Amino acid sequence: MSRLFSNRPGDDGLPGSERRIAVLALILGTTMAVMDNSMVNLALPSIAADLEVASADAVWVTNLFQVTCAGFLLVFAALSELVGRRRIYMGGLALFAVAALGCALSRSLESLLAFRALQGMAAAATLSIGPSLYRVIFPSRLLGSALGLSSLVVGIGYAAGPALGGSILSVASWPWLFALPALPALGAAALAWRALPREAGRRGGFDGWGALLAMATLGCFFAALDGNGAELPGLATLGWLALGVIAGTAFLARQRRAPYPLMALSMFAERRFSLALSSQGLAFVGQGLAFVALSFLYQQEMGFTPLETAWLFTPWPLTIMVAGPLAGRLADRFNPSLLSSAGLVLLMAGLASLALLEADADVFDCLWRTALCGLGFGFFQPPNNRELMGSVPAEKSANASGVMSTTRTVGQSLGVALVGACLAAGAPIQTTLWAGMATTGLSLLASLGRVSMAGEAQRARRRAATERVQ
Repeated sequence: MSRLFSNRPGDDGLPGSERRIAVLALILGTTMAVMDNSMVNLALPSIAADLEVASADAVWVTNLFQVTCAGFLLVFAALSELVGRRRIYMGGLALFAVAALGCALSRSLESLLAFRALQGMAAAATLSIGPSLYRVIFPSRLLGSALGLSSLVVGIGYAAGPALGGSILSVASWPWLFALPALPALGAAALAWRALPREAGRRGGFDGWGALLAMATLGCFFAALDGNGAELPGLATLGWLALGVIAGTAFLARQRRAPYPLMALSMFAERRFSLALSSQGLAFVGQGLAFVALSFLYQQEMGFTPLETAWLFTPWPLTIMVAGPLAGRLADRFNPSLLSSAGLVLLMAGLASLALLEADADVFDCLWRTALCGLGFGFFQPPNNRELMGSVPAEKSANASGVMSTTRTVGQSLGVALVGACLAAGAPIQTTLWAGMATTGLSLLASLGRVSMAGEAQRARRRAATERVQ
C-alpha cells in the first residue's frame, strides 16, 4: 500500500501527502454510493409496511435511484469539464447528504421517492468522475494499482452493505439507514475541498439537447426493462424500446455536430478503448445476471433462507477485494489485456460450475464456486479499467469515466432483464447462468482482440517513463 503514496522523479499526479487525503475522499464517497442500495434493499418490506404502500410500489425506492443515477452519469461527466471535477464531486457529496436526511425524514412514499431521485443524481455526480480522478491523483506508473484500490473499495461496499444494513435494522427503524451515511458524505466533501486538484474549466457551452436525449434514451431503456419485469403487455415494452432507439439515434446524431458534445465520439476511434468498453459491458451483463439468478437458485432450487443466501453471496465481493488490488498492481507491470482475459476465463469457469450445481449440494460447494466467480471478476476489472482510462487523452478522461460508468450500469440492468426474460419463458434458472457464461465468453473475445495493442502501449509507457527520469 505504501508504494501508492511514494514519489519518484518525473512523477505526475499529486504529491504523496496530498494523495492520501484525496484518496480518502474518493474512498468515502464511493463507499457511500455503493453501500446505499444494498442496505436499502433489505428495508423495502419495512418501508412498505410503515408507509402503508404495496410492495411493488416500495420497489421504486431502489429503482428510481438506479434510473436517475444512470440518466445523469454522462451529464455530470460533461459538466465536470466545464466547472472542474473537484466542484462536481464536492457538490455530489453534499447533495447526497442533504437528500439522505430528506429520505430519513420522509413520511410518505412520494416524498421518499423525490429525495431518492436527488440521491441518484448525487451518486451520479461522484461515480461518473471517480475513475478519472484516480488518473489525475496518481502517477501514470501507478494507474493500475490505483484502479485496483478502487475495486477493493467497491468490493468492501458490496460486502459490507447487507451486513451493515441488517445490523442497523435489528436495532433501529429504516430511516436510520438513510440518516447515518449523511455524516460520512459531508466528511468526504470536506476532504475533497481540501485535497482534490483544482482545475480550470474549459471555455465553451454545454450540450443541453444532448443531455436531454441521453436521459430520454436511458429512461426509455429502463422503462422497457421494468415493463418486462412487471409483465406489462409486450406492446408497451416494445413501445418503450422503440422510443429509446429513436432517442438514441437522435443523441448520436447530435453528438456528431454539437460544438461541445456530451460524449466525444472520437474516443471510439481508439480500438483499445472500444474493445475494453465492449468487454466491460458484456462482463457486467454476466455479473448482473448471475447476482439475480443465484438468488433464485439458492432459495427456490436449493432451499436456503434469504439470510443464508446473503452469506452465500459474500465470497464474490470478498475475493474481488483480494484479487482486485493484486490485479491492478500486476497491470502496471504486465500486459493488462492478458490479465483481464485470464480473469474472464476464471469467471466463465465459475459460472459454469454454478450452473452445474446439484439441488442437494452443500454449502462448501456453493462457496467455492461463488468465490471462483469473484476471483475472475477481480482479475478482470482493474486491468480492463486501466485500458479504458489509459487509452484516451488525459483531457478526455472525465468523458471516458462517464461512458464507463454508464456502460457498467446498463450492462448490469440488461443482465437482470435477461433473467426475467428466461424465467418468463419457463426456462430453468440454470439456463440463465449458462447465458451469463455466454456473454462472458463474448467479453473474452473483445478482451483478446486488444492484447497486441495493449502490449505495444505498455512498452511505449515504459519508454516515456525512462525518458522523464533521464
